[in-house]
Amino acid sequence: MKKNRIKVFLVDDDKLFLKSLEIEFIEDDKYIIETFETGESCLKSMEHKPDIIILDYQLDGIDKTAMNGIAILDKIKAYDAEIPVIMLSSQDKIEVAVNCMHHKAIDYVVKSETAFMRLQKIIPSIFQYKKIEKELNWYMERM
Repeated sequence: MKKNRIKVFLVDDDKLFLKSLEIEFIEDDKYIIETFETGESCLKSMEHKPDIIILDYQLDGIDKTAMNGIAILDKIKAYDAEIPVIMLSSQDKIEVAVNCMHHKAIDYVVKSETAFMRLQKIIPSIFQYKKIEKELNWYMERM
């Protein structure tokens, strides 16, 4: 196993979309993937220490008793506010994206044929930003 692989949690109740996203990520050896069909199962596995979580907005689409994506996002942030969470949704509505950002999602991606390509661009930029932020904080502490 390579040292610098990124552990990604994929959370989506759409089994077909989840599997296709998993396959796309697995083909790139930069990632270690864990998949979850419910937010609750993702929360139970937080001790596996994901580097990033890609979370569906509407997790209660099939099981109406399941927690929705925003509720899961809030619980993830309560567990560890530093874990970046990218929200996924089939809803292409600005209100939904703003709501996700208000709940501290780092980005919002609309489910489409290009979703994986967008994620491939977003994920490295998140970690580049975190690296720069860490270096800046290191310098600021020394002033």
